[in-house]
Amino acid sequence: MPKVALVLGATGLVGRALTEELLRRKEWEEVRVLVRKPLTLEHPKLKQTIIDWEKLEQAEDQFTGVYSVFCCLGTTIKQAGSQQQFERVDLDYPLAAAAIAVRSGVSQFLAVTAMGASAKSRNFYIRTKGRAEEGLIAADFQGLHLFRPSLLLGQREEFRLAERISTVVMKALDFMLVGKLARYRAVSDKVVARAMVNISLANTRGVHVYSNDVIHVIGKG
Repeated sequence: MPKVALVLGATGLVGRALTEELLRRKEWEEVRVLVRKPLTLEHPKLKQTIIDWEKLEQAEDQFTGVYSVFCCLGTTIKQAGSQQQFERVDLDYPLAAAAIAVRSGVSQFLAVTAMGASAKSRNFYIRTKGRAEEGLIAADFQGLHLFRPSLLLGQREEFRLAERISTVVMKALDFMLVGKLARYRAVSDKVVARAMVNISLANTRGVHVYSNDVIHVIGKG
């Protein structure tokens, strides 16, 4: 049966790759995206809604009839301007969306978090991602799927010097990351996107966490 998908964070690296993957797959009859600015992307199945994330409830109707919500929201502290604003994007917005999804009868929620996500971590970034995971688990979806990728590879719109340097290093060392070290291999945005879509179509119930090495396997082209 054709399905409706809703993507949050479609202008980001993984979010855009995910949107393109959903549009490409025949199982989806409509792909909705909630964005602050329009995507430079056109497709008969694509429906874009411009929103203010501080007023997400005004777009609650976009959650109606949705089979899967894909959350790829994320920023950096530098982009956000402060830790407080970072939390708004990476913690508050996903949890607000999850609450609306539950009210709207969405049974399946898939989200990108981060490798090592833990609410008990001393690292602010990892701790925030862990708190987001805990909040999503508490939302009690029939199916919750949390993806924890390592360094993401892909062409971002904005330039991130530290990430570019890390990308070069990780690509050079990729052949050495085998066995237990495979979990640290950098992963492309398209692989993460395929992994999320594949898992969504499996419609598995319960809470599932996908480590970086598992994402590599289930996201193979």
